Amino acid sequence: MNTAATGPEQWSWPPAPDNTYLPDPASPYWFPHRETMPPEQRDELILGRIQQLMAYAWEKAPFYRRKWTAAGLEPGDIKTLADFEQVPVIVKQELRESQANHEPYGDYLCVDEAEVKHIHGTSGTTGRPTMFGLSEPDWQHVANAHARVMWSMGIRPSDTVFVGSLFSLYMGSWGALIGAQRLGCRVFPFGAGVAGQTARAVNWLRQSKPTVFYGTPSYALRIAEIARSEGIDPREFGLRVMFFSGEPGAAVASVRKLLEDSYGAAVRDSGSMAEVSPWMNLAESDGSRGPLLWQDIVYTEVCDPDTLHRVPYGSEGTPVYTTLERASQPMIRLLSNDLTRWEDGPSPCGRTYPSLPKGIYGRIDDMLVIRGENIYPSAIDDVLNATPGYGGEHRVVVSTDRTMDQLVVRAEPEPGMPQAALPQWCESVAEALRRVLGVRVEVQPAPPGSIERTDLKARRVIDERDLAAESRVPS
Repeated sequence: MNTAATGPEQWSWPPAPDNTYLPDPASPYWFPHRETMPPEQRDELILGRIQQLMAYAWEKAPFYRRKWTAAGLEPGDIKTLADFEQVPVIVKQELRESQANHEPYGDYLCVDEAEVKHIHGTSGTTGRPTMFGLSEPDWQHVANAHARVMWSMGIRPSDTVFVGSLFSLYMGSWGALIGAQRLGCRVFPFGAGVAGQTARAVNWLRQSKPTVFYGTPSYALRIAEIARSEGIDPREFGLRVMFFSGEPGAAVASVRKLLEDSYGAAVRDSGSMAEVSPWMNLAESDGSRGPLLWQDIVYTEVCDPDTLHRVPYGSEGTPVYTTLERASQPMIRLLSNDLTRWEDGPSPCGRTYPSLPKGIYGRIDDMLVIRGENIYPSAIDDVLNATPGYGGEHRVVVSTDRTMDQLVVRAEPEPGMPQAALPQWCESVAEALRRVLGVRVEVQPAPPGSIERTDLKARRVIDERDLAAESRVPS
């Protein structure tokens, strides 16, 4: 990575990775020098890469040239990483507007359209979908970066990786697939999202005995639930490592324990944003405490949501991402609106990257403000999954009674819980939630199996205050 580095650890622009490289099988590190170097030395090299990247984007992308000119900045103004904090962030709406005005890829595309070989994107459920156009070199970069991170999780070429995630626009499944392929693993692209597929997943997992699973925590818990209903212990699948993205679950202590207990496998949390793929730039190693920030893949600043300047280590903020090895649609200070807390390295695994001890809590715009308290849905998940008698699914309903916000949790108890025991169980859950959240919560029992499960990201919050507000808007 530095001027003295040779061979596969050389770090050049534009990136030119060795697609055949594999580390020493006995090494815990893919790139021993890059992953364990002094952070100050890495920061100097990251600054140099940022300067190269900004000069490249200034020349190739009218989007960036226009935005930085309006802010009174040019690439040559960035002399330090502190200077870089003055570069204005970009938000998803700006990307959508750019693509609406410059179809199909926006005027932040830095390569000729003919060089785009892979198209992915967002679902567009909350507005115009965003299209991701990746050149073949960028696609290979994602594969190399993900293979490197998967190696740190303890995954090896001898493993079989079961990808239990939707194969469509979603970059999660494709990123896991190409990372495992680059690593040399046997890959089972099983997918998700088709009626009856979860029951088939149980049969295929039992039959094929993969050693690694990728998907969302919600889907893994659903598979375990179906397996047990058929008299099958999920530990029979023989999984050794399970890595997840798409939702905060794997970083929630009680959910992690439930996954570990259900499958007898090591659980790894990962994932940032599809726009900054390789999205495994936030990912746990087999010895880290929470996801590492793989800063030489995607430079991550945890920033104050108001000032958008970095907060000190030990503080809470929102990640801002800059891709360092993407040439087709580079993201330079993309605002995530997620919430996390970061700590300085080194990690117990020996890597000198910062880490996120509790992962990504959730999105700032998912935060609920109930009677003056800030409440994140992941905190409710944590309490419920740690509660004896919880049946595995729930919904959070927020409403307003006159002027007072009301928080109701509809939770399924375990099948077979006597009807007479339900009131006491609901009271104990409500008290556990009150102690953690700081507000009164009404807990209502839902019949076991009555709440819809999902193969994808779980959406458990229903905010009826929004619906009430919409109904009051004059037509």
